[in-house]
Amino acid sequence: MSDVIEKSRRYLIVGPSWVGDMVMAQSLFITLKNIYPDCVIDVVAPKWSLPILERMPQINRGIALPVGHGKFSLWIRIKTGLTLRKQGYTHAIVLPRSWKSALIPFFAKARVRTGYRGEMRYGLLNDVRKLDKNTLKKTVQRYVAHARDAKLDSALETPFPRLEVDTLNRERLIEALALDLARPVIAMMPGAEYGPAKQWPEKYYKDLAALLLAKGYQVWVIGSGKEKALGQIIIEGLGQYATNLCGKTELVDAVDLLSCAEQAVTNDSGLMHVAAAVGIKINVIYGSSTPDYTPPLCSGKNMEIFYKKLSCSPCFKRVCPLGHTNCLREITAEDVFERLC
Repeated sequence: MSDVIEKSRRYLIVGPSWVGDMVMAQSLFITLKNIYPDCVIDVVAPKWSLPILERMPQINRGIALPVGHGKFSLWIRIKTGLTLRKQGYTHAIVLPRSWKSALIPFFAKARVRTGYRGEMRYGLLNDVRKLDKNTLKKTVQRYVAHARDAKLDSALETPFPRLEVDTLNRERLIEALALDLARPVIAMMPGAEYGPAKQWPEKYYKDLAALLLAKGYQVWVIGSGKEKALGQIIIEGLGQYATNLCGKTELVDAVDLLSCAEQAVTNDSGLMHVAAAVGIKINVIYGSSTPDYTPPLCSGKNMEIFYKKLSCSPCFKRVCPLGHTNCLREITAEDVFERLC
């Protein structure tokens, strides 16, 4: 392939619908830029994710897909593809494995349309690849493999995501939320959109917060409005150095708030991947999932993993099928505190 063609690569990437997956996808964007420095990368993604994409310097443009999660919306997808046709995309990469997710690159007339086999996408994709789960064990490896044209015999090196911090927005948030940085901050992210089988019990978060406060830290609980009540349970009665920020900020604000923290304690969640991409040390508690499949994407010195490897783990269920959630309950607040401090 000539240098002229290499330099003219224009990518249309259909991004994933989950926060953590979108952060992991940055490893693909970085890899594409490393291989083809002059390539242009546009990403079709849910509207909520566009501010996160703006923190990725590899991205030329985020394109909002005005469709709810899981919605088919055939005409909207066709219309979006048609409006993008004039962009002259040479390549498209479809990260989701659904049939509907391949519609936009097809109608945008991207020349090479790449994705894994799934839901009979032949015709919509013209570079259909078989997913080798033995070679590509991790989600991020499966994303990054799309950066190469040929079939891989081994997984590519996966660069760590790194989200840019907006220092002006950070200062605005500190003032608007009346936050005080006199004590070192430990961030807690007790939510997990996937389901309760990924959520360490709120009592354990509360017990850990009490231990940290006694040690001289302050605790910020970060999450969406859905975790507001959960955050209140955790900080209740703990005093002025325990702050519930759930529901008080936008998703992208978490990037800037987490940059204030010394460490974070988190479930295997989207915010876990955000924290890892900010560059702070993270302490990750795994329940129904496994770090073998969705590990934090950061150096070993920047993470502590808490995972019991019980005989029933990982089940990947939203709710514990055995009703006890021992994979989470057997990890105590003291266990996390000892390794955190």
